[in-house]
Amino acid sequence: MNNKYSFKLIVPAILFGMVLSVPAFAQDPNAGADPNAPASQQMHEAGQQMEGAGSDTGAAATDAFHGTERAVKDTTITAAIKSALVRDKNVKASGIHVSTTAGVVTLKGHVASPEMAEHAAQVAEQTNGVKSVNNQLMVVTTSSSN
Repeated sequence: MNNKYSFKLIVPAILFGMVLSVPAFAQDPNAGADPNAPASQQMHEAGQQMEGAGSDTGAAATDAFHGTERAVKDTTITAAIKSALVRDKNVKASGIHVSTTAGVVTLKGHVASPEMAEHAAQVAEQTNGVKSVNNQLMVVTTSSSN
């Protein structure tokens, strides 16, 4: 397993753990507590606060899970498009940068012709999981570069 791939898996896992711990630290044990209230009422209020903290933690875990799941899908889409572009004989993929966010693919870089830019966008659009393609490829001819 290469380091780049490991990094993409480890960072979301660490963030997930941090998100799970935030609600527990954010609770103020004395918030809204009446120091003159009977012990049973204080225990009841503490139980409600713990229930709220548990609910907050569950919601945070769900959000972190869905964010991590989306990041993995986006990484998979990006890798599939890069592979398809490398295999495609009509595209010089070395000048194309591919990024994906929530299924929206962005193509950036330089290509030799408008046809190549359009073809690269078509390759991206045909990839499973792509919602749309933002084609920002720039056409650069050898006569116009200095």
